[in-house]
Amino acid sequence: MPAARTAGQEDALARAVWRLRSRGCWEDAAALLEPHASHHAPSALRRAALLAERCMFTGAGWADAEDALRSAEALAGDDDERGAAACERGHLAYASTVLGVRDRADEARAALGRAAALLAPTAPGRPLLDFRRGLMAEHLADSPDSARAAYRRAHAGATAHDDALLLSSTWRHLAGLALRDGELAEARHGFAESLRIREELGFLVGTAPALAALADAVPEPDAQRLRDEAARLLRLMGGVPTWLAGHLSTQTETETETG
Repeated sequence: MPAARTAGQEDALARAVWRLRSRGCWEDAAALLEPHASHHAPSALRRAALLAERCMFTGAGWADAEDALRSAEALAGDDDERGAAACERGHLAYASTVLGVRDRADEARAALGRAAALLAPTAPGRPLLDFRRGLMAEHLADSPDSARAAYRRAHAGATAHDDALLLSSTWRHLAGLALRDGELAEARHGFAESLRIREELGFLVGTAPALAALADAVPEPDAQRLRDEAARLLRLMGGVPTWLAGHLSTQTETETETG
């Protein structure tokens, strides 16, 4: 068993994992955690989360994510760890469903429900769970009111726990619901906040989607400028996230047809 890490080593490892993750190098980031993931539940969970995120962004790597998640579930030793693992299982099943790989909606609901039963209202993992339940409500249940309530809980929790990356996601999804309701000013503000946070964090792999989202809420020629920048970043990232190219091309075709 490797020796216990010092606080400085933990910080250095976390920074290295973040640098790789932010550039879409999930496999490399997961490899850094692998020596610790066999015996350390938080490392196993972080590794599983990285590989699940890769699935969401690339539509690939499902078997690796499942293996990592089973290991994390086996190591979980308390309710917080079991709840966090259940939250990751729900997210992986949601990603499979929403990307059209395999319908695992029932598994996602059950896993997120299990996570809600295990995680205390003040647990650090609760805001992420609320956010993921919002995704389920919006994209699988088509219940925008339930989604908005869940996103708002997640937003408040992310603020309280100083989770900037999650806050960028709650801003973006609340803005998406505002746009759906025709609240353009609210949508622009939320999308702009999401983009600002991701740029400040250096979350490069998540910046192109934030640019494209803001483009949907601003007038021309700013909208096209933002889409051009999103397309440039998408090429830089090797076409990741894979689903963004279709969104950008759909918007361009719509403008051509109506313009």
